[in-house]
Amino acid sequence: MAGSKNITISSFITLDTSGPSVMITLLGDWVLDNAQQIDKDMNKVASLCQNGAVLDCSSIQGLDTAGALLVRRYAMAVDDAGSAILTGVLAQHKNLLDVVSACPPPAPTEPDHDPWYVTVLYELGESAFSFMNSARNLLGFIGLVLSRLFGAIFDPGRIRVIPLIHQLEVVGLKAMGIVGLISFLIGAVMVNQGAVQLAKFGADIFVIDMLGISHLRELGILLTAIIVAGRSGSSFTAQIGSMRLNEEVDAMTTLGMNTLDVLVLPRLLALLIALPLLGFYADILGIMGGIVMAWFQLDIAPANFIVYFRDVITLDHFMAGILKAPFFAIVIVVSGCYHGLAVSGSAASLGMRTTRSVVQSIFLVIVLDAFFAVFFTAIGL
Repeated sequence: MAGSKNITISSFITLDTSGPSVMITLLGDWVLDNAQQIDKDMNKVASLCQNGAVLDCSSIQGLDTAGALLVRRYAMAVDDAGSAILTGVLAQHKNLLDVVSACPPPAPTEPDHDPWYVTVLYELGESAFSFMNSARNLLGFIGLVLSRLFGAIFDPGRIRVIPLIHQLEVVGLKAMGIVGLISFLIGAVMVNQGAVQLAKFGADIFVIDMLGISHLRELGILLTAIIVAGRSGSSFTAQIGSMRLNEEVDAMTTLGMNTLDVLVLPRLLALLIALPLLGFYADILGIMGGIVMAWFQLDIAPANFIVYFRDVITLDHFMAGILKAPFFAIVIVVSGCYHGLAVSGSAASLGMRTTRSVVQSIFLVIVLDAFFAVFFTAIGL
């Protein structure tokens, strides 16, 4: 700045450093159309006014609200550095500058947003914490239910026979239609698609091996468990959740009844009995679907299919599938009943818990199935 006197920043601002104080002269039309350019120029000049300045407004020709706001912001920026003295304000601009100066400074209209990666990390952390908390509570509930189940084995009088029979009808007998239909169709589709691919290598007869191994070991029981989780698991949550909303569960507790014995054990025992039977039923229907499709598509007579099937498929494949059924049953019942007992407040909570129980039970069934697949391979089953 040494030696300089008049500096033209732009057509809107000039700077005079010859005096004891920096003199800033505002020129031209300070209106909305020029606001963007004036704002850029202001940032350059404000950094030069380290000890304050005098702002001369006598050369402003046009001024609107946007220009007045810029003048006020400019004066505040200079004032923060030292002191700002506003001088030469024309009479026609005085009222507008007074009104703008009387208004409070603009407040932020929306909160500051975190960077996207912080938001992603925050949501991941929150989801992980929620998952861990839910898993801990569910594991605790599984332990509680299993302790009541083993206690009931040594005290059979706690088993409620009539609710058990009713649940057997609901989760087993009434599920046979949908389980059988889907298993039959899946078996037929597997043979259809397998035959198309294996025929390219002249090995379409091996579609029987593929159907037998995959359906007995994996698909039969897995599809059955998923159907039961969607059908009966959601029903458990909805039934027990409705009882929670109607305070029937609280009434049971008041009467001295153990809610696990009354609500959970009949459903658990029923599914422990029904799911292996449904899995066996699904295996039969799936194989029947394959027989029908092989008959029509590959011209393999049902008798020949069964003879070849008997020769290549061993009992181990069936056992590898059916052994998973009790574990799937425990997961489905515990998840459905846990979320049913956790319902509180309103029907919205009931809907949310019902959805969550279905998603959770299907997820756990698939995780368990993957675990068993690795385990059976490791032990050579």
